[in-house]
Amino acid sequence: MTSLRQSIETYIHAKDGNRPHLMHSAFTVDAELVMQVKTEEISFPSSVKGVGNISAVLVSQFAQRYENIYTLCMGTPPDGESVFRCNWLVCMTEKASGAVRVGFGKYEWVCEDESGKVSELKITIDEMKNLPGELSPLILEWVQTLPYPWCPRDLPARSAPDIPAVQKITEHLAG
Repeated sequence: MTSLRQSIETYIHAKDGNRPHLMHSAFTVDAELVMQVKTEEISFPSSVKGVGNISAVLVSQFAQRYENIYTLCMGTPPDGESVFRCNWLVCMTEKASGAVRVGFGKYEWVCEDESGKVSELKITIDEMKNLPGELSPLILEWVQTLPYPWCPRDLPARSAPDIPAVQKITEHLAG
């Protein structure tokens, strides 16, 4: 039997590693994705229904545009909850331009049955900064040193590179 924690970890590995085949292990067949995007720097549909469509949007289409993706769930993993909320941090590079993106937001995971699979995922994107590609080595070297995929809330701020946009994001997550 799968736990909600395992489903979340499977989703992170599927999205970050471009492994759409893993999504069926993380989500129910009729799962729903709801997106709230509070920035102009990235766009997603506001709602998607079904694991196949969610996989297309969050894994396959995402991987066409981005690589070197690191998604961190901030805080401790769920332990038996059927609804779990956490902040997240993401760092990635754009394939086309080489720009590096750093963003944060909130996840709300809902598991409605004993399967441990996600039946509803709400993603809020609070901020997504688009930074010059020459900063990518520094940002990617930093993010790969952080615990993956579960990271203590205050840890990114303690070691963040001296880049104002990154410092602002990590300070927000630590607060």
